[in-house]
Amino acid sequence: MSNPPPLYRDPWAKREAWRKHPVFSNRAMFRKVFPGFGIAVAAFSVYVVAENLLQPDKSRHEAKH
Repeated sequence: MSNPPPLYRDPWAKREAWRKHPVFSNRAMFRKVFPGFGIAVAAFSVYVVAENLLQPDKSRHEAKH
């Protein structure tokens, strides 16, 4: 036994269907607000780690003397 079709049909359903498309989801919209943010965070992290490993910490040496 199948369910009967709804008694009404929304005449605006086709015109409003674009709002449910995945491109317009909140996650996709937020991702496009900050393009390249993930790459920038990764590059900055590598820079900070490399600077701390390759250069001696001068503030510790000056505080001891």
